[in-house]
Amino acid sequence: MLQSLLIISRQAPWSGPGAREALDIALAGGAFDLPIGLLFMDDGVFQLMPGQNAGALQQKDLTANLQALSLFGVEDLFACKDSLADRAILPAGLDAETIKVLPADEIGALIDRYDQVITL
Repeated sequence: MLQSLLIISRQAPWSGPGAREALDIALAGGAFDLPIGLLFMDDGVFQLMPGQNAGALQQKDLTANLQALSLFGVEDLFACKDSLADRAILPAGLDAETIKVLPADEIGALIDRYDQVITL
């Protein structure tokens, strides 16, 4: 039986390698048909913002990785409602249409649904 995996992404897209690594792990797990969930919390919710200019920071754009998640079977995408609100991000303005927005008090129950959890 396959172990389910929740990846919690807490880093802004350009603050270090954590955001890219979280997406890479999700894509790799999806390629092997693992049950994967991806939760964006804290500054990780900035990854969901449309219109980011990665070239200005001489970085590679993460948008293509986000869009490829569904192609790899990673469809359980979540964002912390409180993290969005703390950063004045409206859920309606997110680039990803399939994000389930959860209040902070439901995050514990989400984590309990998965066999393994990785936080980056």
